[in-house]
Amino acid sequence: MNRLTFFLGCLFVTTVVLSQTSTESLVADYERAKAMSLEYVEAMPEDHFSNRPTEGVRTFAEQFLHASQGTIGLVSNGTGADRIYATANLEKDPALQTKAEVKRIVTESFDFAIESIKKMDAGTFGEIVERGPFKITRLAWIQKAHEHISHHRGQTAVYLRMSGITPPQYKLF
Repeated sequence: MNRLTFFLGCLFVTTVVLSQTSTESLVADYERAKAMSLEYVEAMPEDHFSNRPTEGVRTFAEQFLHASQGTIGLVSNGTGADRIYATANLEKDPALQTKAEVKRIVTESFDFAIESIKKMDAGTFGEIVERGPFKITRLAWIQKAHEHISHHRGQTAVYLRMSGITPPQYKLF
């Protein structure tokens, strides 16, 4: 296979993948992730928000605050929206370690992501955005944000189980 054929094949696959992704499908994914995340937060008793499985890892509250800040930052990279909490370190703020505050921040982070994605033009998904050493598409930044929150929410399943709580049911659709 020559280079031109390979390049055209890659371009075709990329075009098909990007055209099958829409702002509506991304919003649906983020709405579902928001619902699941809030169910996890709601399932944990207030007095367990400072629990951690072992020393050296984040508390339950810190996991969700970190994930929320990641959602904001990564989605901002993809959409170009101005970051909320740009100068804060949410997971280290003692005033945010309560159930009510974690729920509020998780909600705000998802609302920021959803509204930012809704305002996007899907035609810009393929544009490259460089942040630090990373040069990826707008769509990839948004997908990384979803991956990041899923990773940290998954970690909190252990925290719930250690508290004798069965994690909420996964919502694939």
